[in-house]
Amino acid sequence: MSARFADKVILITGATSGMGRAAAERLAAEGAKLVLAARGKEAGDALVAGLRAAGGEATFVPADVTVETEAAELVRQAVERYGRLDGAFNNVGAATAMGPVTGIDSDAWHADLALNLSSVFFALKHQIPALHAAGGGAIVNNASNLGVTGAAGMASYSAAKHGVVGLTRSAALDTAAAGVRINALITGGVDTPLLRANLGPKPEEALRAAAAMHPLGRIAQPDEIAAFVAFLLSDEARFITGAALAIDGGLTAA
Repeated sequence: MSARFADKVILITGATSGMGRAAAERLAAEGAKLVLAARGKEAGDALVAGLRAAGGEATFVPADVTVETEAAELVRQAVERYGRLDGAFNNVGAATAMGPVTGIDSDAWHADLALNLSSVFFALKHQIPALHAAGGGAIVNNASNLGVTGAAGMASYSAAKHGVVGLTRSAALDTAAAGVRINALITGGVDTPLLRANLGPKPEEALRAAAAMHPLGRIAQPDEIAAFVAFLLSDEARFITGAALAIDGGLTAA
């Protein structure tokens, strides 16, 4: 595999599972120095150990990026350890409030917005100055297909992910002149532990139904998302910014 991220420092939130973990493995294999963040220290330490055993360079910082001070400290530690920050994949997110709009209480609404939108805002607020100081770089925010569509019973999650798309576009315009590119991923179904944990009592049936929703007839594997993240963070994508880019098996085209 190429070393296109040699000497580049990349931060990943939501790094210990699914798409975040796959991105960490891909970027480490391409030479990146990684700063990985999630709430669970044990899983983070295990991931770092595995990456280092494979020849990669990574460090783990336990962080809840729904809290601005922790998002800021994460960036500070990245720069303190490696001297710079060149890119980030803001991957934290999950649907936490399910059901019709009339059944979502205020606390659940705000919790969904905190996890899926405020976390990205806090990340960008503190990542962008570090990328400016490094002379530029790239950020990818995970918005999901519900950043451009709706779904019954997922109002707060969809509202938050639509917010991520708008935030991405506005921040990209704020930072373009300084050489910082910011894009959003529009992902479809991805075979992650989180997805499988929410499949209900008939998981195989639910997986088949999810696959059937996608014109390509399947859901993605995390490494497919990771490859696209790596492309967007690389200099090969140096003319792409402010975009919401679908990697969804044709889901949103329908």
